[in-house]
Amino acid sequence: MTQVLGGFAALDLHPNILAAVIATGYEEPSAIQLQSIPVILAGHDMIGQAQTGTGKTAAFALPILSRIDPAKRQPQALILAPTRELALQVATAFETYAKQMPGVNVIAVYGGAPMGPQLKAIRNGAQIVVATPGRLVDHLRRDEKVLSTVQHLVLDEADEMLKLGFMDDLEVIFKAMPETRQTVLFSATLPHSIRAIAEKHLREPKHVKIETKTQTVTAIEQAHLLVHADQKHAAVLRLLEVEEFDALIAFVRTKQATLDLAAVLEARGYKAAALNGDIAQNQRERVIDSLKDGRLDIVVATDVAARGLDVPRITHVMNVDMPYDPESYVHRIGRTGRAGRTGRALLLVTPRERRMLQVIERVTGQKVSEVRLPDAQQVLDARIKKLTSSLAPLVADAEASHGELLDRLTAQIGCSPRALAAALLRKATNGQALTLAEVEREQPLVPSSAPRERSERSDRGDSRERRAPVPLAEGRARCRTALGARDGIAAKNLLGAILNEGGLVREAIGRIQVRESFSLVELPEDGLERLLSKLKDTRVGGKPLKLRRYRED
Repeated sequence: MTQVLGGFAALDLHPNILAAVIATGYEEPSAIQLQSIPVILAGHDMIGQAQTGTGKTAAFALPILSRIDPAKRQPQALILAPTRELALQVATAFETYAKQMPGVNVIAVYGGAPMGPQLKAIRNGAQIVVATPGRLVDHLRRDEKVLSTVQHLVLDEADEMLKLGFMDDLEVIFKAMPETRQTVLFSATLPHSIRAIAEKHLREPKHVKIETKTQTVTAIEQAHLLVHADQKHAAVLRLLEVEEFDALIAFVRTKQATLDLAAVLEARGYKAAALNGDIAQNQRERVIDSLKDGRLDIVVATDVAARGLDVPRITHVMNVDMPYDPESYVHRIGRTGRAGRTGRALLLVTPRERRMLQVIERVTGQKVSEVRLPDAQQVLDARIKKLTSSLAPLVADAEASHGELLDRLTAQIGCSPRALAAALLRKATNGQALTLAEVEREQPLVPSSAPRERSERSDRGDSRERRAPVPLAEGRARCRTALGARDGIAAKNLLGAILNEGGLVREAIGRIQVRESFSLVELPEDGLERLLSKLKDTRVGGKPLKLRRYRED
């Protein structure tokens, strides 16, 4: 029986919710989840004090979903979030955990999007409403009964909501809800204003507090890189080209992710293996022994599977997926730099995870410096350096031992020694790109430049709509669709539609930028009109794609 079954099953969640948790590959409840889920399931009001990234979304989403009645087509739970970005993130989490609960619908309500479709979704029976306070108050002005059936209220990051000036809006929302509701409040800090809300609106709340006792190891060199979620594997491969490591452990969140990344690495010739909670103890021991003696150079692991792992060879830790909390981050990077040795820790950060990076820096008291992904020249230099290192020891006595064979082969083939050497190099490098032009033609990686999260109120007149597109790579054209974030569209939706309908390979598609009211996609210049013709009837999320060449002038 896996650790997932042993951990989450003991929390008495609804069987369908438990099945969804297992499907995501999460292995063990976090501290906040272990303490909060039983309290919320029991129907108590609760005050949870925990930092962003401790797994608190699942701490309230799982028990609330377990108490939802899919047969009742009406709002039953309201989650308030301070920013649009957080509201979308929470709504996505609820959708993930509700995948095996037919009839349960989730709606995200936030400023900057049309009000009509949001209110219609609520009236049509969305059981879970995730909202920013300002926009929800706008809806209450149109329909004061919109929250009359809500029985579960969660204030996520309550301290941030008050900092953004939502106190008056919160009071309006409280008055519009049944007094018999369950109220759960999460906050990183508990200033007087938060305590006043709790005293006024919560009934005998239970307190759950997760202590942070985190200190980092100063001997470890720490750096982070901004990447898009769909470019993580490509970014890892690019980093491995230039990082000089002896052995490396790469951390991901789920069991499936360990298998996926390990397969990608093995396909590129790295000696890599997965390590997760489903792996039997004897196999785990073989993997660790192989890492120790050099038969393996890279292990892709989950947090649970890597506990207690101590291999002196490990010079690098790569956080491919962001850890849930600062303490997990410290435990991860502690796999290197042990016993006085130095180590290097790299953290991949997506736009939505920037706030968690700030939490890690604040709690650990150390700055995690930003570095950029290696460019084509750096990759080429690294490849040639590795080739030089592998050939240099062979040259010393090669002419004495193989000189006559060289003369015979060049005579029989009818070529110069230079031509023969070049042919042997091509075979030895297995066709690897070793010129700057070839490396530049490989899949480009564009570091994320998404803005930091803002409050709903500052989103009005969103500056992202006016942001200039990044420069195009050679041989690509930028195309535009009127579908954007307000339509519930994500980059993966556009990517999947274009791959399926256009008959392209993943490497042919460049950067995808999803804005509020439109999206930009980089496609091959060669054959573009033919491709757009193939995509003319394509629909994404039930809406026509209508992809057109984007004229930047």
